[in-house]
Amino acid sequence: MVESKNPPEIALLGVGGTIAMVRSEHSGVMPALDATALLDAVPGLDSVVRPRPINLKNVPSPHLGLEDLPDIAAGITAAFADGCVGVVVSQGTDTIDEIAFGLHLLHAWPAPVVVTGALRHPSQAGADGPANILDAMRVAAHPAAKDRGVMVVLNATIHAADRVIKRHVSRPDAFFSPRGALGEIIEDAVYFEALADRRGAGAAAGCQQPAPVALLPAALGDDGRLIDHLQGAGYRGLVLDGMGGGHLHPTMADRLEQLGPDFPVIIASRTGSGRTLRQTYGYPGAEIDLAARGVIRAGSLTGLKARIALSLLIGNGAERTAVRGFFEQFGGG
Repeated sequence: MVESKNPPEIALLGVGGTIAMVRSEHSGVMPALDATALLDAVPGLDSVVRPRPINLKNVPSPHLGLEDLPDIAAGITAAFADGCVGVVVSQGTDTIDEIAFGLHLLHAWPAPVVVTGALRHPSQAGADGPANILDAMRVAAHPAAKDRGVMVVLNATIHAADRVIKRHVSRPDAFFSPRGALGEIIEDAVYFEALADRRGAGAAAGCQQPAPVALLPAALGDDGRLIDHLQGAGYRGLVLDGMGGGHLHPTMADRLEQLGPDFPVIIASRTGSGRTLRQTYGYPGAEIDLAARGVIRAGSLTGLKARIALSLLIGNGAERTAVRGFFEQFGGG
């Protein structure tokens, strides 16, 4: 691949995570490296892009919250306004799938936004952070990356924000898209194999205060007694990680009746792939019964992503009809 003599300017928005961690004096690794240090560790980067370091946060990804999503989105928008033609966000991998999808919902940026991180910290053999940053920068600079929504790049693979899931704790190939990746990076070249998918992009644009939404798993024999306390605790919606195609124990399903029509409930599948069923099973707690109770199907979205979506939609003032319409885009509703 021949590099450009005038490479595009791409921002690296540093948020923290394993990619930015070094071993502390008294315990394990902790966030320490800023965006400049991350860029300095990538060989040959200056021949690919003109990198611009921007330090937003430096925290472990489990410390991020829903309230951080508007801040990160604002940082991305500011980088574009300041002349960057693409933005790479570097963060911890524990919440990459949630943060990337939240950013996708908050803004329909036409220019590329890519989220990346690392599974191995910089002091480990085979640390993957520099390679992931370089790949993410290549994708953000590629002309075909425009109008694709927020993407996630790790292990030389390009994922769509609504598809990607983390399926392993620590391996560099931890991230996977059950419905197929968007593309890959081979021999320093970017290849897009799938068409752009902008479903949901900007659906919650303008949301500054995400609403509290509970996420509860459906487990063997669980009667759902926690549901009785959700409204009293201040939650404004519920996502259930259902069994199989989106199924619950009948006692858990019965408890949903008390929540009322102004408290949206979404049913996802805890399997992590496929879509919630629509009209196969008719027993109490199955999809036909839940639909009759007003429960909305998440379609292909996982419970984690359905929660992000419902939180941002409610926080943006969406009513039940709009919430249902959103999930219909992903085969649910």
